[in-house]
Amino acid sequence: MNAFSDLDLLPKLQRALEKSDYVTPTAIQAKAIPEGLAGKDILGCAQTGTGKTAAFVLPILHHLGSNRRRPQPNHPLALILSPTRELAIQISENISKYGQFLKIRSTLIYGGVSQLNQVRSLRRGTPILVATPGRLIDLMEQGHISLSQLKYFVLDEADRMLDMGFLPDLEKVIDDLPDQRQSLFFSATLAPKITKLAQGLLQDPVTIQISPEKRSLDKIEQKLQLVKTSEKISKLNEILSQSEVRRAIVFIRTKRATSKVEKRLQDKGLLVGAIHGDKSQNARQRTLTAFRRGKINILVATDVAARGIDVDDVSHVINYDLPEDAETYVHRIGRTGRAGANGIAITFYTEAQSRDVREIERYLGGESQGQSGAIVSRKSARGSRSESHSNFRGHRNSSGGTPKRKKFGKPKKSRRTNQGSTFDGNNLDGLSKRRQSKKSIKPKRQRDDVVGFSWDRDTAQQKKKRKKNPRESANQPDERGGNRKESRSEKPEKPDGKRAHKKSRKRLGKGKKPKPSYHFSEEFFRQTKKKKKARGKKRGKNAPKK
Repeated sequence: MNAFSDLDLLPKLQRALEKSDYVTPTAIQAKAIPEGLAGKDILGCAQTGTGKTAAFVLPILHHLGSNRRRPQPNHPLALILSPTRELAIQISENISKYGQFLKIRSTLIYGGVSQLNQVRSLRRGTPILVATPGRLIDLMEQGHISLSQLKYFVLDEADRMLDMGFLPDLEKVIDDLPDQRQSLFFSATLAPKITKLAQGLLQDPVTIQISPEKRSLDKIEQKLQLVKTSEKISKLNEILSQSEVRRAIVFIRTKRATSKVEKRLQDKGLLVGAIHGDKSQNARQRTLTAFRRGKINILVATDVAARGIDVDDVSHVINYDLPEDAETYVHRIGRTGRAGANGIAITFYTEAQSRDVREIERYLGGESQGQSGAIVSRKSARGSRSESHSNFRGHRNSSGGTPKRKKFGKPKKSRRTNQGSTFDGNNLDGLSKRRQSKKSIKPKRQRDDVVGFSWDRDTAQQKKKRKKNPRESANQPDERGGNRKESRSEKPEKPDGKRAHKKSRKRLGKGKKPKPSYHFSEEFFRQTKKKKKARGKKRGKNAPKK
């Protein structure tokens, strides 16, 4: 198929395509549109920016324009789900452009704005409903949307939708879908979780897969710049000040950094606008409209804008921060080089991010090019094995390879010790200089023999002196001239013949002394005895006695 005129579309759709200068379909459009017109389920995989929107919108408009069935209130005939508001707005605009002569109305539903106008449009009856999952579930629970009469269901950017955590919402929507319908499933990647979701949604689908690597390597010139974190803003200002930069998108990881970079570039006199999650939907839409119309030529955005921005003539995409994964990198640079045009993608990275750069290169495949344009092969750590890389260009170190990653933290101490070392009786100074392991220390008897100290002879005698034989100590004469054993038996007896018990002495702790005992006479207690106070009211010294 070489032209849209070869497709069996309605004359009014052909007229709208000619007015929009649509002549040659892309690969995904040429394969998906005929299958969609035949009423088959489609599982399509193609990179962002390859024209997937027209691939599923044109067959739906053709079927609705042929039947001319008027929908009931709150019962749409076609549902298109998208992960982000920007992508939903873009799909709605394309529906209006392709169906401008069919006069088929569509309703756009997304969060962040009031739902009053959306509910009014649903009550009037809408053939096509374009929605994000969150607001769709809210209106379904409120009873404003019923999917019982749905004929066409489209899930666009399914992988992005799962990454954003919309799987529970998708399951609720799929459970309410009728059995008799046509389902179109489009995604940029076919991960296992995507395939599993498609199996439960599609019935005998036609699989269409367009390789995503070809367009990135052929149409987009990718460059790497090794910079320090403190030099990023100056390097960015230097690139954006060049005359060849007509329209550029700068991707930053965090929302706070996005606002900061926007302000710094505005201070340099550049026409800059920003899009991130903290801004309202109206503010984001105004910024996108100004970017499309050329009122601003630089757009600073987070990954919320990595998909869904369909703006022509984006000459440069600059990755101010390296993306989290390789798939996000592909979606970022897909904002340039659209519709067969050439583009330039520049990526900043630091030395600590060299490993992440290699992961992106492995994902893209191909080979890495140095600053001179020659192919450079970087050897691995083993020395003999080389790795393949993508077509990143230039701005690396002098050897053409990625600088080695620094190792942080203290180096681990070696566990090796001086085995076989012995004690020397004449020279023991070396033992205190290094710490020896347990294996290097010999048993006590062998060690003491080397030093010249006999453990068996001298130590045994010392123990005997401290711990005497109880029999010998019992027969030893005590200070009073008798044996200790006999002196213990001769204890004083009480007058009634009972044996007097010896007072138990409390054991004192280490370092404590016994308290001295004091004896006081009865006369002392008489003198110190307190006198009883007279009871009754207190009287003054000069009060007269009664």
